Amino acid sequence: MAAVTVWQKSSFSSDEDAPNCLEVAATQGALRLRESEEPGTVVTTTATGLAALIRHIRLSR
Repeated sequence: MAAVTVWQKSSFSSDEDAPNCLEVAATQGALRLRESEEPGTVVTTTATGLAALIRHIRLSR
């Protein structure tokens, strides 16, 4: 049986039904990211990769 991917919306989403939300799902050994408006487009990364991206975004402000 295939595992079900459970997506969680960002706490920064303005509304539970807002279409412009970042969603994340943890799977076996990876993290998956998608925008709620484009649920078919998924970026797969590791926890280390996501931490590096967040750090880069914070330092670029």
